[in-house]
Amino acid sequence: MDFGYDPPERFRTASDQAHEIVARELGHDDFGPGDYLHGLKVMLQSMDYDPHFTEQGRRAAWGQVIGVLRSRAGAFKAMKDNLGFDAEAITGPVVITGVPRTGTTALHRLMAVDPRFQGLQTWLLDAPMPRPRLSEWESYPEYRKTVAVLEARYAAAPQKRAAHHIAAEEVHECCMLLRQSFVSNLWSCGWSAPTYDAWWQCQSEQAAYDYYYRCVQLIGSNDRDKRWLLKNPGHIENLDLLFAVFPDAKVIQTHRDPAKAVPSLVSLLMTLHPTMEEGRADQRAANMLEREVAKWANAVRKADAVREQHPGKVLDVVHLDFHRNPMDVLDRIYAFIGMDIPDTTRAQFAQRIEEKPELQHGVHRYSIADYGMTPEQAREPFGDYIERFDLVEKGK
Repeated sequence: MDFGYDPPERFRTASDQAHEIVARELGHDDFGPGDYLHGLKVMLQSMDYDPHFTEQGRRAAWGQVIGVLRSRAGAFKAMKDNLGFDAEAITGPVVITGVPRTGTTALHRLMAVDPRFQGLQTWLLDAPMPRPRLSEWESYPEYRKTVAVLEARYAAAPQKRAAHHIAAEEVHECCMLLRQSFVSNLWSCGWSAPTYDAWWQCQSEQAAYDYYYRCVQLIGSNDRDKRWLLKNPGHIENLDLLFAVFPDAKVIQTHRDPAKAVPSLVSLLMTLHPTMEEGRADQRAANMLEREVAKWANAVRKADAVREQHPGKVLDVVHLDFHRNPMDVLDRIYAFIGMDIPDTTRAQFAQRIEEKPELQHGVHRYSIADYGMTPEQAREPFGDYIERFDLVEKGK
């Protein structure tokens, strides 16, 4: 969270103010093509109308808008400062996707142990630039700012660490670049934004994917010999756009019982609600679960349709299989992506599996019953998807 900016009296008339703040900070006013402006306008209008912000929430939301706009402008500045960053196309990326809370993060961070891969570190998503040498990261003010923002977030909602811990130096999700085009599902997650969400549901994210591709080129321009390892749950809703920018991508799609995965997502998203908004927590959580079940059921169907057009490009991984025997799953994945697992890397995998770093901040506890829905009601919109992958855990 970024609490360093006093919010305007009205958000909907503050677009120029936001641009001026960023231009003053960065010393330049190039925000790239104007395709992001409509989404920014709708987002700001929604911020006046939809949420019941606390004062802290108003500051945090405004700070987030400024921060994302700063990231976009910073990316275009870095592109101008590093001509030739896009000289080579990205080939053969490995992309992890799936309904949120199906093990995408654990798999992503485990595979990122392999030094032959490169990924999108959190701080470089906040400040896209050619990735410096690791030994230099702490000397960058952008890195230190990301560390400070994350610490402020966890100070405001300590339980968020157990639900989904993020570190500045670790790999993170592509959606953090996609939202910099202001046509993104993420803008409906931080606070109540049904007005924006209704608009977003009708939009194409093609311009966002074009921007995302260029940012990936930019960030990896110093490491062109390394294969990309990327991850984003939202890609299952846009597999057509993903294959448009990465025609030879190898996609790993994870699967888990929606009656467990989607309530876990809602629980995660609701951790900041007391900081951001006044009251209505039960109502928002129940509304959110209805919305997320419908959204991800539709995303799975869209992914199925695109997969039929790209045979052999997607490997399925069931969450329970990954937890029972992660090394067997890794062997399947590496065969699929055409790579071996050297003994040293296999030992590093085994060490991380043994240490279980995802649990070091505690266990994320939640119950679907808290949101007024039964497991059967959460599964029903997914149709035969659950049976196809045998996702209902026996005895649960």
